[in-house]
Amino acid sequence: MGGIYVVKSIRNYEDLLEMLDDSLREPKQFWENFYEDRTKDIPFFKVKGPDENLVEYFSNSLSPNKVLELGSGPGRNAIYMAKQGCSVEALDISEKAIDWAKERADEEGVNIKFHCVSLFDFKFEPHSYDLIYDCGMFHHLAPHRRITYLEIIKSALKKGGYLGLVCFNTNGALDTPDWDVYKQNSLKGGIGYSELRLKEIFKNDFTIEEFRSMKKVEQPNELFGENFLWASLMKVKK
Repeated sequence: MGGIYVVKSIRNYEDLLEMLDDSLREPKQFWENFYEDRTKDIPFFKVKGPDENLVEYFSNSLSPNKVLELGSGPGRNAIYMAKQGCSVEALDISEKAIDWAKERADEEGVNIKFHCVSLFDFKFEPHSYDLIYDCGMFHHLAPHRRITYLEIIKSALKKGGYLGLVCFNTNGALDTPDWDVYKQNSLKGGIGYSELRLKEIFKNDFTIEEFRSMKKVEQPNELFGENFLWASLMKVKK
């Protein structure tokens, strides 16, 4: 006898999102493999310190109390913000990344609440964060997940809260049109955003206070910076 074939129906928005998710790579296993070898030649693997733009934001009077970091990886930015006196929660879908971040946080003597969970499954208190910081998650999001991403960010931020975003520009990855992602069934190495395309996504919900290329920081250095990335600080409108 053959196996039982389960027919899935699209009955609501969540079913639609899951169907589109299934057309692309499974993210958790991809990122577990990505963090398997800590000695790989990955730019941010080699640096323990924070993003140069994040340090600039704090130097220019950004002083959040409660912070959420998305895609925290080995914990560089979460640790920096905790050292600045912030109450920090940090998410990553990879258990290996979270383990690495916890080791670094213990070494630095800071207390951070790490969560191994997707942003889309994360339970949070609405309008409770002063700053949400995303270095590297957004450009790996499939186009259909951007809508939910924006809704979560807006719901999680306090009135007047900030989103700090670092993502690929078109020197970091191909500026793949949304339709082509699904025609090819692949995000490839991520989506590279032009300035116009990125601002168009956020302009209705955020006031863009700073937008520039990240400054390249020659290594070894205490800070991280690569000029194939955009660095932006935005304030939520509502």
